[in-house]
Amino acid sequence: MKTNKLVLQNALKIYLGIVLFFFLVKLLGLSHIVELRIVNAFFVVMGVNSCIKKNVFENLDNNYLTNLSLGFAAAVLAVLATSFSLIFYTMVFDSSVITFMENSRFWGNNLSLGTVVFALLAEGVASSVICTFIVMQYWKKYKLGTLL
Repeated sequence: MKTNKLVLQNALKIYLGIVLFFFLVKLLGLSHIVELRIVNAFFVVMGVNSCIKKNVFENLDNNYLTNLSLGFAAAVLAVLATSFSLIFYTMVFDSSVITFMENSRFWGNNLSLGTVVFALLAEGVASSVICTFIVMQYWKKYKLGTLL
C-alpha cells in the first residue's frame, strides 16, 4: 500500500475519532469537563499505531525515520483537519464556543477564533510528536526478519 494512502486513511481515523468524541461529549452535556480532552490522545495513538503497523506488515518497511514520519504526518494531518472543522463549526453552527472557552478556567479571557485555533494547532502538533515517539518505542524493536 502506498504511504500516502496510509497517511490519509489513518489521519481520517484520528479525525473521525476526535470529531465523533467531541459531538458525544456535547450531546451528553459534558463539554464543561476540560479534562476529557485527554481522550483525544487515545485517538492519535491508535491512528499513529495503525499507520506504522500497516507500513511494517504490508510494505515490509521497518525504517525508523520512515515510520516516524508516516505516523507524524497522519497525526498532523488529522490536527489540521480538526482545526478547520472547529473553524467551520464555530462560524456556521455555534459561535458561543469561544464564549464558553473564555468562561472556563483553562483558556482565560479575550479569546478570538484565531487565538483558539493557533493554540489547538500548537497543542495538536506537540501531542502528535509525543504520541508518535511513544508509539515508535514499540515498533523500533521489530526487525523484518522476525516478521516473516
